Amino acid sequence: MGAWGIGPFDSEAAAAERVPVIRRVLERAAAGAEFLEIPDAERTVAAAALVAGQHPAGGPERPAGGPSGPGYGPSEPLPPLPAEFRTLALAALHQVAGGLCGLAVVRDEAVDRPKWRRGVVRLREVLGPPLPPQGEVLFAV
Repeated sequence: MGAWGIGPFDSEAAAAERVPVIRRVLERAAAGAEFLEIPDAERTVAAAALVAGQHPAGGPERPAGGPSGPGYGPSEPLPPLPAEFRTLALAALHQVAGGLCGLAVVRDEAVDRPKWRRGVVRLREVLGPPLPPQGEVLFAV
């Protein structure tokens, strides 16, 4: 996703409408009530990347420019997104990676399947809660 209006988001969205647009995209995908068509899935991944980009583990200070790579994201900074967007984005990505998504079906048949799957996994890792440190070994190997 490049600048707002290039890629999955509508160029007509005013700056004040961008956060509600992101919320609607994530909520629709997270609901999981129906088959997620390719354009909706692309918007979902882009919205999740915007959320991940504001997380300390996925922000622009990363050498690669965030979870999506260098040169991606809106041309103007977004206001801080609500904290609950992380959980919503995780649920939405779960739907995108599942079997009821046109993008997952197409990507799974494509040559770049591993790269696409790694990108979705990376977004989920950034958005997910950190794993607590393991205090003791449960099983000796």
